[in-house]
Amino acid sequence: MTRVFLIAGEPSGDALGQSLMAGLRELSPDIEFLGIGGLRMCGEGMESLFPMDELSIMGIAEVLPKYRHLKRRIRETAAAVLGCRPDVLITIDSPDFCLRVARLVKAEAPVRTVHYVAPTVWAWRAGRAAKMAQVIDHVLALFPFEPPLMQAAGMDCDFVGHPVATQPRASETDAAAFRLTHDIGDAPLALLLPGSRRGEVTRIAPVLAETLARMHKARPDLRAVLPAAGPVRDMLHGMIADWPVAPILLAPGDDALKRAAFRAADVAIAASGTVSLELAAARTPMVIAYRMNPLSFALIKRMALTDTVTLVNLVSDSRVVPEFLGPDCRAELITPAALGLLTDPGAQAEAMALTMERLGERGEDPGLRAARAVLSGM
Repeated sequence: MTRVFLIAGEPSGDALGQSLMAGLRELSPDIEFLGIGGLRMCGEGMESLFPMDELSIMGIAEVLPKYRHLKRRIRETAAAVLGCRPDVLITIDSPDFCLRVARLVKAEAPVRTVHYVAPTVWAWRAGRAAKMAQVIDHVLALFPFEPPLMQAAGMDCDFVGHPVATQPRASETDAAAFRLTHDIGDAPLALLLPGSRRGEVTRIAPVLAETLARMHKARPDLRAVLPAAGPVRDMLHGMIADWPVAPILLAPGDDALKRAAFRAADVAIAASGTVSLELAAARTPMVIAYRMNPLSFALIKRMALTDTVTLVNLVSDSRVVPEFLGPDCRAELITPAALGLLTDPGAQAEAMALTMERLGERGEDPGLRAARAVLSGM
């Protein structure tokens, strides 16, 4: 029996892990999964060592208060890996946690290590690749420009495609049904995406509320929809009660409904991250708005190697998606950009199409490609 230990620390990593596990089981039915994951990975047959959301922390200032607890979890996880002696340890994103576990494991045993999602060395901290190569044997990359960077640091690396590019998509009929169900008609519809972590929602949601109020003043017929991530649904439910324009709050778990909302929307205002690729897949024009702890933002800005954080801009080699980050994440700046996209919705169309093509649109499922890459080294 093949024994695989997986670690994921974020909802996006949980989704990647689920797809990879399904691919591994398809290619090698006699397989056992152990490790840390969320509901998706547990649904594929893994019992999580502890709740995954303990690791869903972002930003230097946010991590510091929980540093001792995370250190204990790192030691516990490494001990669990060494205790079960897996054929491969697969760490999925969350490098601050995962690579520390891999280092402890490698110091004690020759366990093969695979890291899913290459570090963003093209964006900041270029030296991370060489440091990662000390404990990681093989990298599974989501973006086509990443393998040469990983290989130069001494690791094997396969571009396996981004899952967003091959996921199901809503049709125009689905979008029309969403508008009909919620009595939206032909009114402009703004999609609000404040993130999935409590900290980022606390900082970004008030900015979205003010932006929505300003947009509504310019377009009185404006409607809004807000798909809530599971960890922050109750929090958002309380926050939007005082908003001047009440958005349609979508409960987590109904992926088809969420895709229909994305397709139905005329413009999106979104936190930075993979969500920009989901919007590109739905061909929804977007504005990126993100605010983090000022200390974290100042440190990251000083180390940045690129002038954009938006994946659509990076993959398409364009800068058509406007960004309002850190101190620029203000309603008075975001509003005109969002209203401009209502007027000119095709401004980002070419970049979104090119992004999806480069990420493997209409190709083989990335989870299966990733599974094949993992098994090829065993």
